[in-house]
Amino acid sequence: MKDNRIVFGKTGKSKPQLKRFLSDAGDKGKTPTSIWDDVGTATNATQEIQAIFNEKAFNTPKPTSFIERVIQLATNKNSIILDSFAGSGTTAHAVLNANKQDKGKRKFICIEMEDYAETITAERVKRVIKGYSTTEGTGGSFDFYELGEPLFNNNGNLNETVGEIKIRKYIFYTETKRPLQASKIKDNKYFLNKLNDTAYYFNYEINKITSLNHEFLSTIKAKAEQYIIYADKCLLTKDFMMKNNIIFKKIPRDITRF
Repeated sequence: MKDNRIVFGKTGKSKPQLKRFLSDAGDKGKTPTSIWDDVGTATNATQEIQAIFNEKAFNTPKPTSFIERVIQLATNKNSIILDSFAGSGTTAHAVLNANKQDKGKRKFICIEMEDYAETITAERVKRVIKGYSTTEGTGGSFDFYELGEPLFNNNGNLNETVGEIKIRKYIFYTETKRPLQASKIKDNKYFLNKLNDTAYYFNYEINKITSLNHEFLSTIKAKAEQYIIYADKCLLTKDFMMKNNIIFKKIPRDITRF
């Protein structure tokens, strides 16, 4: 106590702690410096949120300057930055700041499953783009999407409440990695489209078993080197399909899951 080496907190009423002086520590007792020393604290992050929303809208934000440093170290001007737990939207904020500073074209994908995704996460991005308090807007834009119904139910079958149009779009994308667009080819109603000389068909009916058979083949009008056809069952022989470049995919077993 006489050497002033005991401290009882700021109020003088906290539990006693030993005070260590820098002159006593030596090199081993010093906190090492790093590239993270100047990237802000939780207090800075809270103050930033308060400035954006005029209230403490989020309990555990990250300092934007911290994520900006990560972006500086790990990305280039055309990177896509993914944040699977977006929280208050710090990552999006940091990307927009980085783009403004170096005229980059980085993109961000932010995912948030909590109920504040629109009111806090997306709202923060809006305000950052337009400007808030005394802070100038970053400019830029973003799209906001809500997660739809799952394509498959708990039994692994297609969730028919999603709607046939969305299922067809999903099937075509899993096959081609391209969005399904209207085709100029007039074909049967199960035809999806043709790409790289492969024609794609989704022979599907709600509450009905569909078959890939000769009757179905007689309705096909597209000319292609290969045919990929989805159906509930196949009544064609392997030799026939091989000879005619037909690939059968069973619904739902052979539908690709992401």
